Amino acid sequence: MTAIHTTHRLSPLTRELAARALEGEWGRALVDLPLTLDGRDDLKDASDERRYAHCIKLIAEQAPLRVLPGERIIGSATLKQGPMHCVPVYAGGKPAFGSSSHVTLGFDKALAVGYRGLRTQINERLARGDLDERGVDLLESMLICLDAAATWHRRHMELLEERIAASSGDERRTYEQVRDALRNVPENPPTTFHEAVQGLWFLFGFQRLCGNWPGHGRIDQMLGPYLERDLAAGRITLDEARELLAHFWIKGCDWIGAETMFGGSGDGQHYQNVVLGGIDAEGREVTNPVTYLVLDVIEELRIPDFPTTVRISPRTPDRLLQRIAEVQRLGGGTVAVYNEDLIIRALTRFGYSLDEARRFANDGCWEVQVPGKTNFVYHPFDTLLPLQLALGLSRRDERWGERARQIVPGDTCPEYATFDELYAAFGEALAEEVQRIHAIADRHASSGYPTTLVSLLTEDCIERGRGYHDRGARYNVYAPHAGGLADTGNSLLAIKRLVYDERRLTLAELVDNLRRDWEGQEVLRREVLTRFDFYGNDRPEADAMTRRVFDDFLALVGQVRERQGVLRPAGVSTFGREIVWRQHRRASAHGHHARDILATNFSPTPGSDKTGPTAVIKSHCAMDLVRLTNGTALELKLDPSSVRGEEGLQSMIGLLRTFVDLGGIYLQIDVVDNQVLREAQQHPERYATLAVRVAGWSARFVTLDKDWQEMIINRTVQV
Repeated sequence: MTAIHTTHRLSPLTRELAARALEGEWGRALVDLPLTLDGRDDLKDASDERRYAHCIKLIAEQAPLRVLPGERIIGSATLKQGPMHCVPVYAGGKPAFGSSSHVTLGFDKALAVGYRGLRTQINERLARGDLDERGVDLLESMLICLDAAATWHRRHMELLEERIAASSGDERRTYEQVRDALRNVPENPPTTFHEAVQGLWFLFGFQRLCGNWPGHGRIDQMLGPYLERDLAAGRITLDEARELLAHFWIKGCDWIGAETMFGGSGDGQHYQNVVLGGIDAEGREVTNPVTYLVLDVIEELRIPDFPTTVRISPRTPDRLLQRIAEVQRLGGGTVAVYNEDLIIRALTRFGYSLDEARRFANDGCWEVQVPGKTNFVYHPFDTLLPLQLALGLSRRDERWGERARQIVPGDTCPEYATFDELYAAFGEALAEEVQRIHAIADRHASSGYPTTLVSLLTEDCIERGRGYHDRGARYNVYAPHAGGLADTGNSLLAIKRLVYDERRLTLAELVDNLRRDWEGQEVLRREVLTRFDFYGNDRPEADAMTRRVFDDFLALVGQVRERQGVLRPAGVSTFGREIVWRQHRRASAHGHHARDILATNFSPTPGSDKTGPTAVIKSHCAMDLVRLTNGTALELKLDPSSVRGEEGLQSMIGLLRTFVDLGGIYLQIDVVDNQVLREAQQHPERYATLAVRVAGWSARFVTLDKDWQEMIINRTVQV
């Protein structure tokens, strides 16, 4: 996206493998293997947990293996159903089970103790003898899964021995190095950096092969100590370590080019998040050579398939802030930042212990959770809908019932003598939405739906003898997420000014204009768009209105912090749902037509932020975000010309510091030239690997459909 030069540190072979991956060579080669439970009389009376475990056993025994010449890290997810979010084994002609995502698993513990340590923990728990039948069944199913993982490992070792016997020279030496690195892990804890990188990928890769989409979490915290020991002992160089991490990154591209379940929302959202930097549970700095090597790899290979977030704070070294900015200004939006100290305060304020709060990572996008210990779901809703209901622009069709919640156009505008009366009606409709979410949350993680592999790497499933979807996790979280807050606040502000302050027209007249989609009122509509200063411009009145909606949402969610064993931390998000939500959105009082694509996450309405990126950050941070335990995101879209040279770099670093100082949560910056995006729409074949930030993920622009592409293009370009 920019003309900034990238240093080539990686070998030509590594860059070639990355190019093949980005072109989708292996994603197109995924296999739809006819693995099935049909005809298995031995499983006729088995529990779903046991049947799931035997699916994993089938996959481990029969999934195709792929080991390429020159690969330094191996273990590929080769089955076609994996990217479709299901276990790639059939029963009755359809996938036997769905899979799990939006979770960062306990890879740190599994890497540290190995599968052997997990097996020991399971056997010790069984030996205590105080589990019920469900608990015994779960743990025995976990042992089947561990045996399956060992089978997958053994098959790779056998294949490597075959490749070694059939090769010579450098190719043979590489196969031997890979074999030696894989021999010990992940059955046992790693002893070297190469073993650690290979072991972590094999843990992750087996989950992915079996259809799950977990996040990696704090990869530099997991791998850094192994690298530092190897560097001190002279067993490895930084250049060699960078190559290994680059091959780890290349493995994350196995599904590029594959059929996806996401339609037009892009190809890069399999939630394999990475978190860098920050402090550990004891408050010690995590940042280490792995942190910087990962940024080197992202910078050079431009692989956007690992959403990478760096935890920053006032303590963050200048060198790290500079590297973040250097990578961000290349475009693609792959690297975002967390305001570490604020998030830790938010988590402890909610009730997490300090050491647990310091462990935070995310679910694959940016929603905050304690990794390896959390069953997480978020529930989004559109705050514009309660306002439309209060104005009579929409109503619920009772024929469909409350569960279906069919929304149809309304035809009657209630009378509100004052703005406060109108706002009270909006508040009642907002409360109804939140209470409905609380009722759904009461049943969260109680289905017993089997996902034994995920349970295996989730604290405290083994100890409790309960699965991930059976209240086995230490924390069961169902997070209400409000969307459209900027648009709702802006609409309320416009109504207050036009109807109640300036008395330009009555509420009924305004609502009639909205019902007719501003037909015949284009002059007024454009006046609203151009004369009013809305959220995103550091204007106290506008920010206060959005803050009022925000505060009321938090108060409603906060009425039930925990119930039925389920935590309910609040978040603000859209994750692209502004495209789906426009199906029920009518014209809005802040000057937009029906079905316009409006604000993303907690960013300003597109085109309304007119006074620069610092003003956007100030408005965003006026929301007292420490109260938003599950987090939110602010997007900034920068013109490439504004970040060139040393001055541009320092400007980006200044934005990062300002965001932390003012109290933001999560900032994702993309450097985008809209002219290039328009050219990519016209000539997609020329821009196959061009990446952009979408929401909590990045995707190749040409894999987005027209609506999603326009959403990216319509975001305000800050200069």
